[in-house]
Parts: sequence; C-alpha cells; structure tokens
Amino acid sequence: MSTVRTQAQPAEVALPRGLLIAQAWSALGDAVAPLSNPEGRPLARTVKLILDPLVLRPVQNPRFAAGAVGIEHVDALRDRITEAGPVLAATAAWFLVVKKERRKAGITDGNPQDLYFQRCYELASAHGDPRLDPAAVAGRAAAVLAEAHRREGPTLAGLRDFVTGHDAELTRLLDTAWAHPPVPRREPGPARPEAFLATCATTPDRALFAALVADSAGSRSAAELDLPGGARVRGLTDLDRPARPVLGHGAAKQNLPKPFDRSVVERLFGAVTSPLRDALDDVPALVRQEISRSAGPWQLADETGRVVLALGWEATVALVGGPPGPAGGATARLRLRWDREAYVHRALRMPSSMPDGVRADVDGVREAYQRRLWVRVHGRELRHDTVTADELWDVLDGVLRSVVLDQRDRLRSALERRSAGGPS
Repeated sequence: MSTVRTQAQPAEVALPRGLLIAQAWSALGDAVAPLSNPEGRPLARTVKLILDPLVLRPVQNPRFAAGAVGIEHVDALRDRITEAGPVLAATAAWFLVVKKERRKAGITDGNPQDLYFQRCYELASAHGDPRLDPAAVAGRAAAVLAEAHRREGPTLAGLRDFVTGHDAELTRLLDTAWAHPPVPRREPGPARPEAFLATCATTPDRALFAALVADSAGSRSAAELDLPGGARVRGLTDLDRPARPVLGHGAAKQNLPKPFDRSVVERLFGAVTSPLRDALDDVPALVRQEISRSAGPWQLADETGRVVLALGWEATVALVGGPPGPAGGATARLRLRWDREAYVHRALRMPSSMPDGVRADVDGVREAYQRRLWVRVHGRELRHDTVTADELWDVLDGVLRSVVLDQRDRLRSALERRSAGGPS
C-alpha cells in the first residue's frame, strides 16, 4: 500500500508573549479598562506590577518567561489570564476607588499606578469587588493610602528644600571634602579577599572577614579607582576619573546617572523614597554625611562596605571568562548561576541580530553587577545596616539575581517589540 507524502509546512513553534497577553486581556472587556491603555491593551505597569508577579509568575512558570511562548503553552497562558479575570476586574474597580479617595485627601505625591496597583490586587483578592461591600470601601481605601504615604523619615521634598536653602554652606563643605581626599595605600595586606570568597557561601570565616576590614582591604582596592579609567571599567562612572559631585536639585528614577556621576540629591534619592526611610537620619545629617562620603574610598564611609565592594569585584571575574576559583566558592557559584541563564547563551549565539543594548548587557554584566552592589551597600550604609560575614554571600548572590532579572526583562521586551514590528 503506497502512502502519498505531501511537503511538510514549517510549523509555528512559538508566539510573541506580548501579543498573547494582549489577546487574552482584550477578552476581559471594559471591566479592566482602568488598567488598560487607550488601545485596550494592558498598561506597561499592569504587566510589570500585576500580571507578571501576581498572575503569570514567570519565576515559578518559566514557560511564560520568554519573549516568545512555545505553541504548547499558549493556551495555558491565555487560560491563566482568563481565570484571573474576576480578580483583575475587581482590582480595576478598587483602583478607581482608591484614586477617588486620593483626590479627596489632596494627595499628589507619587505615581498612583506604582503605589496602588498591587495593593488594589490584594484588596480584590481578599474582598472582591468593592461594590459588594460599599460600607467598608472608604475605610479600606483610606488604609491603603495611609500605608502608601507613610510620613516617617526624611522625604524628597525635605531633601530638596534643605539643599536649596543651604546651597552656599554645602558647596563649601563639598569643596573642603574634595580638596584633600584620603589616599589609600596600594600595596596588598596580609588578609586575602580570595581566601574569604572560597568559603563564604557555606562556612563564612568571620575572623578573616574582620581581618579584611581591620587591614583596610576595601580602601586599598579603591586606590585603582583613582587611576585613569579605573572607576569607569567598573561601571561606576562615565568619566576617566571620578569628579567632585554637584549638589543638585532633582532626581528621577528612570535616568539616574552612574553612581559616581550622581549629584548629592541623586545619591540620596533612592533612600528618601524607599519604604525603609524611617531608618534614616534627618535630612541635614544625611546631606552632610553624603558630602563627606563622596570623597572617601569607593565613595563610601564605612570600611566594611568598602570590603564588600572589593569582594564583589573579585567574585565576578569568572562572569567574563576569568578563573572561577575553587568549586563551591563564591566565584564559582556566581559563574554557575550565570551559565544557567538561557538568555545569556542566546545573546552570545546571536551577536548580529540581537536587539540594541541586549548584547551589551551580557558583555557588561560585571560592570552592571558592581553598580548594583554599590547601590545596595550605599543604601545599607545610609540606614546603618552593616553587612556581616554571615550575610555577605546572600548579598553577592542577590545582586547577580537582580541583574539577571533586569537583563532578562529587557531582552524579553526587545524581542516582543521586534515580533510586533516595532523599533528595537
């Protein structure tokens, strides 16, 4: 018996994730309009703050994480959004209620989507549609506003007002701090960072960590930052040498310069807009301390933080082809995490066709890591939260995990734009 063969047609093996989300979202209709753009697609913040972390959960569901979703998972992704429809509709209704209460209270601080989206999802999950219990609506909305706009600790407005009102005095302090900054010694001390990194992930040597701090190992490593290009190759500045910062008057999260290029206001921006700001000193003390800190080694005030920065730079050498060190050590573990990332391999295989900036992310991972580590250590220093030997590995590992998530999201967004025919 003969069999007639037809030419096989190429099967479509994946669909753009953004397109699938938009299709599933459109089926939810007007009930989710407050979370949608004028074209009826979910807002970017809806995807970032609600759909990804609370509905699709790509960390637990890697099949939904890529820019293109395998054809075998398309229905599962659509079903996930469809099943969440009632909660998403209730979230949209709560968002309108909270915004109305915000207007009544005369609140103008912060972006309502950033502040309330996830809180409204929590209200929807716990209480359903606000119209089901109108007597409790105002109280619950007021509680959300109170939580989102706590006034403990210094504020960005207070920071701006103080800097503007004391411009001459603070400029003199900056001039004095930078006129004669400390000059770290370059010769290595007896305590070796690589020895601590070899065991810190499993059995951190507290005595060795203390010896690194006592020996000023962090300050010694900072001597290279003052050499031409030394801080630039570590991703901390765009300048050939670090320069005295200006006081500044404003800051925006979306376009903060690299750490050493930030104004004093920009250096404190993240801390005074953080939920943890109640742990900070008052504004005058914060500003004066930051001026002094900016002229120190690694532009930090505490030697423990400087040691952490030195260890972080040493630990990431394997991410760019350096030796991984002993098995089980921090350097080897970070390299293993990096090697497991599928998007890294994809970027390295496709150098000519990758969207703009994505290959640069992968090639510049060590610099991105050092920037993120500096921000973490700086923030902890502002809150008087010193990193201990026992915490060091969690800090190092957490920073790489954060960098990976950011890079993966940028790659996914770029590929979705390409699939939709938009600019990359």
